[in-house]
Amino acid sequence: MPLSLFNPFETLHFNNTTCFLTGEDLLSTDEKISIFPEWILNRFSLKEKRFKMLDQVTSIQYGELKLPCSPQVKKAFDELETEIKGAIESGYDDVKKIPEERLFLWIGKFIYGVLYNDIILEISRSAKRPNAKEFSLSPYLKQRFAKFHLMLQSLVVPMEFKGVKPWSIEIVQLKYSKDVFNYKDEPTNLNFSLGMNGFGIIACLQDNGAVAKKEKNILEKIGEKILHPIQFEELAARFLYSNYLLKKAARNNIEVDDEKVIIESFPQEEDLGDPLFAPWDDDMFAQVLAGYWEPWGFEKKGIITLPDSPLSFLENDFTQKFIEPESIELPY
Repeated sequence: MPLSLFNPFETLHFNNTTCFLTGEDLLSTDEKISIFPEWILNRFSLKEKRFKMLDQVTSIQYGELKLPCSPQVKKAFDELETEIKGAIESGYDDVKKIPEERLFLWIGKFIYGVLYNDIILEISRSAKRPNAKEFSLSPYLKQRFAKFHLMLQSLVVPMEFKGVKPWSIEIVQLKYSKDVFNYKDEPTNLNFSLGMNGFGIIACLQDNGAVAKKEKNILEKIGEKILHPIQFEELAARFLYSNYLLKKAARNNIEVDDEKVIIESFPQEEDLGDPLFAPWDDDMFAQVLAGYWEPWGFEKKGIITLPDSPLSFLENDFTQKFIEPESIELPY
């Protein structure tokens, strides 16, 4: 019997009576799973706080951000959550030991959950506007999101990943206490960052490792050093901006038989005369960085004065040497 796979992006099949992952019909609209795990909502008192959606206007309570979910999928996510929670509560060393495919699933639920709720919001808005065009996605985004969704189905569908990893996921040591939960995402390009309990995770979920490869030099300089939070935010901004500049869609070969799905991912490479990334624009990066450095009061005009390079807390602009975290005289 062929494997049952679900692609909600083919017909934009999103509703509260269909499991978001498998496409199964649900018995009740109450069959849901929280995007932000209950233990995080409770530990950081987030349930009633507001989460700003992609339009930057609408906000929804963290506790209300949910996905319609079958009992089978909920059970699988609960088991994953137990596994990840234990590692997170132990800190950096145990988080580093989490298999990347399991960490991808955990991160992916956040990103897909927010994306799902953004899409539901836009579909609802379009339906309410008189004479409005029906909500749609570009063919490129449909393909990209469908491939991401397929990989998430590895939670409950036998799936083998071959070749390079389909994502960039990096974990660094970070001077954060157990009382900090610093989450950021950008669902359109599938970007994620999270800082908490002595570690930081940065991810680009559909780049076939291209962004991590591009940022390899600074990652090697960081190594096992314990970053100041402003350094972590700068690294996250670099990943997000580099992913934005990535010009080519990741190449994957997908085979499906009766027993499993095989996804082979290929390295992103430059073609002759056609760079893999669009040119880096310091002015635009300074704008991105200003958003990440807002807690310290930085604005774009204080980060860059053209033609100089943007201010950096990771590398000395003249020597290119790594800036030691202890030398940064900014609050944590």
